Amino acid sequence: MTKTFTEELRAAAGDQWDRVINHRFTTELARGDIDRNVLKKYLIQDHRFLDAFVVLLASAIAKARDLDDRIPGCQFLGLITGKENTYFERCFVELGCGKEERAKIPDEDVTKGFANLMREVSYKGTLGEILSVLVVAEWSYQSWGEKVLPITNRDDFLTYEWVDLHSGDYFRDVVSYLRGLLDKEGTLIDDEGKEKCKAAFLRAIQLEEDFFEMAYAA
Repeated sequence: MTKTFTEELRAAAGDQWDRVINHRFTTELARGDIDRNVLKKYLIQDHRFLDAFVVLLASAIAKARDLDDRIPGCQFLGLITGKENTYFERCFVELGCGKEERAKIPDEDVTKGFANLMREVSYKGTLGEILSVLVVAEWSYQSWGEKVLPITNRDDFLTYEWVDLHSGDYFRDVVSYLRGLLDKEGTLIDDEGKEKCKAAFLRAIQLEEDFFEMAYAA
């Protein structure tokens, strides 16, 4: 059976894909026993590239090939700037981490790398490259989110809501939508275009692994 373009890209990531979706961060988060300092560091840094992610998703919407391809992206953009952003704000209140404290914390190198990749492909990349970064971000999270859902502890919104945001029917549909767009691009672009997509995909999955590791670094 012939692989889709996104399946080919995931295969190219090899074991690194598995390391990301099986990272200890995901299981510790779901169980609710993750160290609060690890979670705090992760959330502060993750929130730093929310703006770059909005630019990335908006660029995909703008460069999509027709209205039907744009509408689901617009709906997802509303969730990112609404429910997901609100989750971060509530977490910071719960963790006692106000704006002044967060402002004193510098961006980690991996945070800068992620934001730079998102903006780079948004401003200079093809639709395929933009979608490649989006697919890594959402497909990898959906993969681990669905995996840990059965063991998710429901005692603390700090942990279970992040799992819920990356699992379930709606998010599964979002990932299918993004993968579908990239699979379609794979049938329309030449080999050079496919190599650019692969390079963006592999850069993004490396950053995903580095980001989880960063949360545990002293």
